[in-house]
Amino acid sequence: MTDQTPLDAVVIERTLDESADLIWQMWTEPEHFKAWYGPDGAAIPVARMDVRVGGTRLVCMRITTPNGPMQMCFTGEYREVVPNQRLVYTESMCDENGNVLSPSDMGMPEGHPATTTVTVELQEVGGRTNMVLTHAGVPADSAGATGWVMALNKLAAHVEAHSVR
Repeated sequence: MTDQTPLDAVVIERTLDESADLIWQMWTEPEHFKAWYGPDGAAIPVARMDVRVGGTRLVCMRITTPNGPMQMCFTGEYREVVPNQRLVYTESMCDENGNVLSPSDMGMPEGHPATTTVTVELQEVGGRTNMVLTHAGVPADSAGATGWVMALNKLAAHVEAHSVR
């Protein structure tokens, strides 16, 4: 696990009662990822992941807002892939074809970076996995941070459901 935390970052640490191998699958296998990613009520119709350094990813999320349904898509590139230990990828807002869109076009506040970086660190200890998620470029007090908390709650529930099968 790292000791350096970016200033504008969401950092969430969780301990999950499962192996690092299973937690890794939750992050790197599209069917698992679709089951938990996004805030409560989100559906993930698209999750394409070429999990290798230099490989790309495309994830689309549908959510219902007070103004009606909305789709948000994210594309990025895998920068570090150390199975069962460390996953680093970039993330940019895009259309459903992976064409990057500016944050302002998506209604994000001024100053929101065009590209952010997600780092997932896993450390297995006694059959349990300590997971640290860092999303650099997303402020800790933002809606994105709230979305990550909801998503990781869903991840924990999905892991628990998966392990009792």
